[in-house]
Amino acid sequence: MAHKKLKGFNKSLLAVAIMSLSLTVHAGEKEELLKLRNTTTNLIKLLVEQGVLTKESADKMIKQAALDAEKQVQQAKVADKVEDGVVRVAYVPEFVKDQIRQQVRSELREDVVADVLQEAKTKQWGVVDALPKWTRKFKLYGDMRLRYDHDQFSGSNLQNNSIATPSPEDRVNNFLALNEAGGGFTGDSSELQNINQDRDMFRARFRLGIKAQVTQGLEANIRLASGNIRNPLSTNQTLGNTGQKFQFSIDRAFLKYEGLDSDAYNWMTLQGGRINNPFRSTDILFDRDLGFEGFSSTFRYNLAGSDSLYDQEDQSALMYMTLGAFPLEEFELSTKDKWLFGGQVGTEWEFSNQDKASFGVAYYKYLNTEARPGVIGQANHVCSFDDVDRDASLPEYLQQGNSMMAVCYGDQFTNNAPQKFGLAPEFEILNITASYDMAMFAPIHVKLTGDYAKNIGFDREDILSRVGTGAIYNNPNIEERTDAWQVRLDLGWPSVLMPGRWNSHVAYKYIESDAVLDAFTDSNFQLGSTNAKGWVIEANYGVMENAWFSARWISTDQIDGPKIGIDILLVDFNTKF
Repeated sequence: MAHKKLKGFNKSLLAVAIMSLSLTVHAGEKEELLKLRNTTTNLIKLLVEQGVLTKESADKMIKQAALDAEKQVQQAKVADKVEDGVVRVAYVPEFVKDQIRQQVRSELREDVVADVLQEAKTKQWGVVDALPKWTRKFKLYGDMRLRYDHDQFSGSNLQNNSIATPSPEDRVNNFLALNEAGGGFTGDSSELQNINQDRDMFRARFRLGIKAQVTQGLEANIRLASGNIRNPLSTNQTLGNTGQKFQFSIDRAFLKYEGLDSDAYNWMTLQGGRINNPFRSTDILFDRDLGFEGFSSTFRYNLAGSDSLYDQEDQSALMYMTLGAFPLEEFELSTKDKWLFGGQVGTEWEFSNQDKASFGVAYYKYLNTEARPGVIGQANHVCSFDDVDRDASLPEYLQQGNSMMAVCYGDQFTNNAPQKFGLAPEFEILNITASYDMAMFAPIHVKLTGDYAKNIGFDREDILSRVGTGAIYNNPNIEERTDAWQVRLDLGWPSVLMPGRWNSHVAYKYIESDAVLDAFTDSNFQLGSTNAKGWVIEANYGVMENAWFSARWISTDQIDGPKIGIDILLVDFNTKF
């Protein structure tokens, strides 16, 4: 289409030139025509240089224009032929000539350029949409964060060392390190949690992902991230490793299918692989960076829509149900594989004033995570004896706070030399979450969130039957400490990805020892611990597009047992792309 318009334009231009040549042309008018011709030629050359036109297309266009011009000149000669002895003189007023020149220039600068660019886009000339179709199915995304981390411990904390606290039952032990060493309590500092020495750290986090649109509704997603491979909660890389390179691993890898009904309503989401958290939950249960390995499905029912044309697009209210099955540890020679099964039902509402409300009830069942110790007097009481079911009960990852018991010992007939440890209680968690987002000050929002969790799987008699005459750590009297809750108030913009936007929140948390699995709870609150209570205050401010500063202050104390108080300051510079 653009090529045809260009041909038409060239014909008009040449017609004006032929008309002018039939007159007594002044030198100034010749100069203007030369400028116009040179402008046209230079424009075509520029389009070739910028890749909008190929050189072959430009040459063809110029040759065609020359042929059309010659043809029009011949036609003009025939039309203008007069009898011998007759002289014909055509008069064109100067203002008409000026109008013609202005019109030609305007069409050249606007219509012709626009048509050429449109033709280039349609036929994918040069660099405009020139990539193959399959490349447009991929989307790259990522983020990077630089962090200053200050951990300050109260001067009145328990002196956590083997000299000041000789009894292991009274110390704050690092059970993950004890299990990895396998030698029991030796008094070495690596066996203990640091609760006395302040720390200052600089950390970096980098994540890079790619989404691929396999087909309509089906997406493949993979993300790489820095951080400790053994730690499922953190992608931070602490700086200060004598120049050693960062670790980089696959943090997400999953397929996701979005099912749409005849009204294009997203009624179903299916996911499988290493996925994001599919549940509406807070960081009391699951750290925000935790990946879930397994499968989940979410089904939604639109409460707001109707069959009328006006209401079909209304999705302001819905009910949902999410189900998930996630293998935690798989063993080749044991039938005691560890699993997490979860289910949640809830509802979400958006009102005419743009306020939003949500409510959800969830149930989570951890299977085979409790310790299964050997029997005193039998061979499996000794750690060196190979017992696959007993060893399968050892946790792969721990933080701090849950009640613990010895799984095996260094002596077959006594409990005097515990060497490896597992979780004392079972975990079946009932979780209720609710939130209300007020938009009365939009774009500033005020949001209130409440969260409650209860471990209904705690059974004191079951724990006593398994531990026998052994000791219980972190909760020596086996008290039912199974409640956790938090309240949180958010204020500000929903997003700070633009400069000048801000938001903040304040929260209070209370997490008893065995309310939730400490391995998956917030890794910053009490440095990753249950049996803790305290405040969290955070502020975020956008400094430029897709870049913002954030600062978080966390002040916590241990609920039961010895005095442990920790203040944490996190200052981040975040970018997203």
